[in-house]
Amino acid sequence: MRFLVDNNLSPAVAKLLTDAGHEAVHLREYGLQAAPDPVVLARARDEDRILISADTDFGTLLAREHADRPSVLLVRRLVGRRAADQATVIIANLPTVEDDLASGAVVVLADDWLRVRRLPLLP
Repeated sequence: MRFLVDNNLSPAVAKLLTDAGHEAVHLREYGLQAAPDPVVLARARDEDRILISADTDFGTLLAREHADRPSVLLVRRLVGRRAADQATVIIANLPTVEDDLASGAVVVLADDWLRVRRLPLLP
């Protein structure tokens, strides 16, 4: 899978995803660490990447635009944990949500639960 990792997560998450066989890029690699959310969302969409973030604003932006892309994987209750722990939870849950992410969805992922909302979202 192709991922764009938001600046609110460590670049190590992108490296660990890459080490696991995915194509992952952190916003810092593009010099976009201070970019506003619409720019980040557009970058993910333009590169056909799934955005991984802890920022819930992306769901609101997708709903306002009635967008069906890009998919967003929101990590909740994992913020503050080490990058290795975050990546482990993400990688362990990808088989469950892979089809949803490929079709267009917002997936909210925590330690012991996940929620999937298909795109486009209703405002």
